[in-house]
Amino acid sequence: MKKIIAPLLLLILSGCLYAQDPHFSQFFSSPLTVNPAFTGKFDGALRVNGNYRNQWPTINNAFITSTGSVDFHVGKDAIPTNDTWGIGATFLTDKSAGGAVNMNYFSLSTAYHKGLDENGFTQLSGGVQLTYSNTYINTSGLSLGFNTDGSPILYNQAYTGINNLSSNYIDLNAGLLYSTSTNDRNNFYGGVSVYHINQPTQKLSSSESHPINTRTTIQAGTYFGVSPNTTLHLSGIETMQAGASETVLGGAFQFIAHQEDNKSTSLYVGSWLRLNDAIIPYVGLEFNDVRFGLTYDVTTSTLKTASENKGGIELSAVYIYRPSTDKPINCPKF
Repeated sequence: MKKIIAPLLLLILSGCLYAQDPHFSQFFSSPLTVNPAFTGKFDGALRVNGNYRNQWPTINNAFITSTGSVDFHVGKDAIPTNDTWGIGATFLTDKSAGGAVNMNYFSLSTAYHKGLDENGFTQLSGGVQLTYSNTYINTSGLSLGFNTDGSPILYNQAYTGINNLSSNYIDLNAGLLYSTSTNDRNNFYGGVSVYHINQPTQKLSSSESHPINTRTTIQAGTYFGVSPNTTLHLSGIETMQAGASETVLGGAFQFIAHQEDNKSTSLYVGSWLRLNDAIIPYVGLEFNDVRFGLTYDVTTSTLKTASENKGGIELSAVYIYRPSTDKPINCPKF
């Protein structure tokens, strides 16, 4: 029986690697994993983002995903005043099956934002991203079950035919983005991105290789004032890869407690919905240049039985350095 289960387990794990890229419920707090054209698209001089996600922790920490990014503006004196040029770097790590499967990505991206009006309030952006990816399966971390004494039956103790597996590849991603504002309290944006343009091959063993399927993402969002101290943020994303699709829609109200110049102290309350999968309540706190976010996926699909009605918690942090000499400009926020 174990001879059937072990290869089947590895087959399932391998299949999961090629199905769909890691993702975040707070996609708006991880812009460089959504569209390279978001590189440098923010109001300020420097931006740092971080996300941590633990999905279905009751299932042996099924998926733990973390990412960090930094992007900044360059060439300010060499380009028109209504244009912006950004450069960024992103690191993402995804661990599944209790840490037995590790996927790591390091990306460098750049985007140019062409102003379509004299103030740069309307911009058309294009971005590209180059990614180095490493996948590693630690077979010593795979368990086939338990012995009668309660100790785990480790895969590498029962089978010696398959050792630790690893794969590396270089990836190319690109995207376009359009954003505009009609006054100092609103912004509207829409974009499309394509990841794995070169469809690199992931080879985990000498006898098996898999092309990485292209991922296409469409994103859109807006924010606008509904009262002097309240702003409504709305956003949505559609992701398509390997015949699978995911749609997330929702929004949050921003309640401004204190505002001075371009900085504020705010509370965010809202929710997003991943269609046919989960409701995602969101709470955020913003203090001047830093915003913290918390979501919890409330599973609504049939997976709620396996996950014991427990979803996934996700934390995010966004820091933007805004020199007082910079002119304010509205940019996508959620």
